[in-house]
Amino acid sequence: MAPQNEAQLLASARSWDMEALATIYDTYSPLLYRYAMRLLGEQDLAEECVAETFARFLQALRNGGGPKEHLKAYLYRVAHNWITDYYRRQPPPQVEIEALQETLAHDDPPLSAQAATREEQERVRQALRLLTPEQRQVIVLRYLEELSLKEVAETMQKPVGAIKALQHRAVASLKRVLLEEERHAYAHG
Repeated sequence: MAPQNEAQLLASARSWDMEALATIYDTYSPLLYRYAMRLLGEQDLAEECVAETFARFLQALRNGGGPKEHLKAYLYRVAHNWITDYYRRQPPPQVEIEALQETLAHDDPPLSAQAATREEQERVRQALRLLTPEQRQVIVLRYLEELSLKEVAETMQKPVGAIKALQHRAVASLKRVLLEEERHAYAHG
């Protein structure tokens, strides 16, 4: 969406133009849902995150706040904050790898491959949870949501140079976490 169109859309949304609000929802809800699914891994939680993100956006507009520009960045930031709060309230569940492996030993290869993919996704999701919220956010926005450095900087309200440094530290931390996990699994496997 061009910045001028986004500015017009925001101006219309501030005056409670239902068509503008619907356009904002239709445009950004699929992106926010995908973002939340990648971090949360559960459809119900991702849907709750999207609903709460838009509820907070509407509340901000009602109170005369909300974004003046960079609507997409604002919505990602609200969703990120909801996800961070969720993890603070509820630690991630422990994964029973042994039970999963035993079950897979008796299943057909397609199911095994499908479970291995899910297991790998959960492994990365668990590793992401061990990063700082900012590191997690920059990894997801840059590599999974494929936002530009400028868009990530707008979302996180930081200079591009700071985002580059944060991205470098985040990638190094993620590699370290995944390698430690592999070493641990190898030593105990």
